[in-house]
Amino acid sequence: MVGQAGQAFRRWRLGLAVLAAVALLAVGATVVVRLAAGLGPPRGPGTTTTTAVAPSAAEPSPTPSPTPSPTPPPGAGITGPLNLLLVGVDTRVSVPGWEPHGDAVLVAHVTKELDRAYLFSLPRDLLVDIPAYPESGYRGGRTKLTHAMSYGSRVPGKRRQPSTAQGYELLRSTVSGYTGLRFDAGAVVTFQGFDKLVDAVGGIDVYIDQRTPSLHRRPDGRHRAPAPGGGGYVGPQMVYEKGERHLNGWQALDYARQRYIPGGDYARQRHQQQLLRALLRRIQAEDLARQPERVEQVVAALGDTLTYAGGPRVVDLAYALGGLPADRLVLVGLPGDSVGSGGGYRGEQLTRVGRGFLTALRAGRADEYLADHPELVVKK
Repeated sequence: MVGQAGQAFRRWRLGLAVLAAVALLAVGATVVVRLAAGLGPPRGPGTTTTTAVAPSAAEPSPTPSPTPSPTPPPGAGITGPLNLLLVGVDTRVSVPGWEPHGDAVLVAHVTKELDRAYLFSLPRDLLVDIPAYPESGYRGGRTKLTHAMSYGSRVPGKRRQPSTAQGYELLRSTVSGYTGLRFDAGAVVTFQGFDKLVDAVGGIDVYIDQRTPSLHRRPDGRHRAPAPGGGGYVGPQMVYEKGERHLNGWQALDYARQRYIPGGDYARQRHQQQLLRALLRRIQAEDLARQPERVEQVVAALGDTLTYAGGPRVVDLAYALGGLPADRLVLVGLPGDSVGSGGGYRGEQLTRVGRGFLTALRAGRADEYLADHPELVVKK
């Protein structure tokens, strides 16, 4: 029973790590500390308890065993800095043969002291050099970042069975080459996974920083009807008005998808980061790590919407990052502009200020750089 519960808790921490970056692993540290102390995970209904029986007076006292050397806690060997690559793939990944695209690409960087983290997004249309990837037959080229996931996912001889794990590997190599960061772990989540997780924790409270009409949903949550001829959608629109709002799963996902708004994809990146931080705050406020029945609900909600791309054991990461609260997660918006050729749109590029943050991050000078460029820090 304890083993099964421990496995469920580890799966839960893994899912949260993807959806709310490294800071969510701190929530799981509550359970890890219990395991390290020999207490086991919190017990839920139906868990049996064994009561120790003292030896009778007629029985000889057992010979005391030598005191064992203390066992190092999980994560004791993990040091910073750490980099995680978090990828959200579009919903059509459920269509047979559909190649996954990296629709949301986020990087979480934890400082050397493991006491502060920075979360930033890269534009899906960022023009990058994608390296050759023999496993999928891709020869390499310069194109939009979102395509790296697709090109890497192709399995020779199995055209209708793309590999998400392969796609992540090529995307990871591409992002590493662009940012100069080595990634210690990462994961991929479908948009449906985000929707389900938000509902599983009871919704989230977030500040809507600009009026955002939905291209995809009606006010009652139903999908809008396609326009005749394939020119968009018709019918009533859900509108997210500016201000503090409580969002359920479909609303949070829908809000995170909107990019045909002032600011375009850069506004969408900012909104996705704000949603992740709101999710983190919700989990910390609810103290979910102490509620086994809620953990099981979250695990069931995630299902197969998550792919862990490897790295240190999640239990070790959770323990190592246990002291990282929500207010130490800094959201960073990297500015960019469009790239054209012959009057046509080719993609996006980061501005000098945006690229400068990556240089400062690698040098361990992120705080100083953000102090000089406060406009990069995402508020609320």
